[in-house]
Amino acid sequence: MGSITVAKVLNNNVIIAQHPQYAEVVVIGKGIGFNRKSRDKINLSSVEKMFILRNQQEQEQYKQLVPQVDEKLIEVVQEIVLHIIQSSSQPLNEHIHIALTDHISFAIRRNEQNIAIHNPFLYETKEIYPEEYRLAEYAIGRINEIMAVTLPVDEIGFVALHIVSALSNRDISEVKQHSLLIGDLVNLVEDNLNYRVPRDSLDYSRLVTHLRFVLERLRRGETVRETSSLDGLMKREYPEMYMLAWKLTKVIEQRVRIPVYPAEVSYLTIHLQRLAQKKEDEADMEQER
Repeated sequence: MGSITVAKVLNNNVIIAQHPQYAEVVVIGKGIGFNRKSRDKINLSSVEKMFILRNQQEQEQYKQLVPQVDEKLIEVVQEIVLHIIQSSSQPLNEHIHIALTDHISFAIRRNEQNIAIHNPFLYETKEIYPEEYRLAEYAIGRINEIMAVTLPVDEIGFVALHIVSALSNRDISEVKQHSLLIGDLVNLVEDNLNYRVPRDSLDYSRLVTHLRFVLERLRRGETVRETSSLDGLMKREYPEMYMLAWKLTKVIEQRVRIPVYPAEVSYLTIHLQRLAQKKEDEADMEQER
């Protein structure tokens, strides 16, 4: 496997080294810098659980970040990243080291200053990305334990989006944009129906999941089979929900700047009609009491 040559030790867990294949790299590993000196050789096969930042821009960002961050945090982030890799079948973008270290360091600082930041799309994130949310729960649990802090549940949602971004190779801003859009669409549905969908209900889960799949299909450029007979039926049988579905697709088009297939309106109408029916059923039950 060859070896790397130490160029500079940044701290016990981070070194800059010369790699036989990638030239200068930043290497992150528990205790990798301990008692190391410049020009020391480290056999690649002997170092388990080691991360190599190959991208030059990522390296520069990480080098700037390391002196500003508690060394214990670098260690716990490394542990979290390893847990994500072991728990997922998808490759992880190396930017996760910078994104998580920077985000959590700032979150701890805010927490110490009693500055609370509300996460407006916590529920949406949990519904849309359940696996990543579970990984983020583990991450925040370990950070609270190792760093002796109490980061709030809102941070689980923020960290989950960073994990989604790293696993899907999508920019965090795009991931946040989709979560925020889904939250806005749910609000639009609730305003039109004059009905708040319980966040822990199956109805909420179904609606958010459906909206998520609409956005995923658009992102991937997938075509949706046209169903003109279904379209006609929905328009005729459920005109109000059909109009609401049409409104939602127009909001999606404006926000993601991709045209939505007409068939999506029909499928969305079915979901909305189910919600409208649920609202009526609950109102009937109230009257009977």
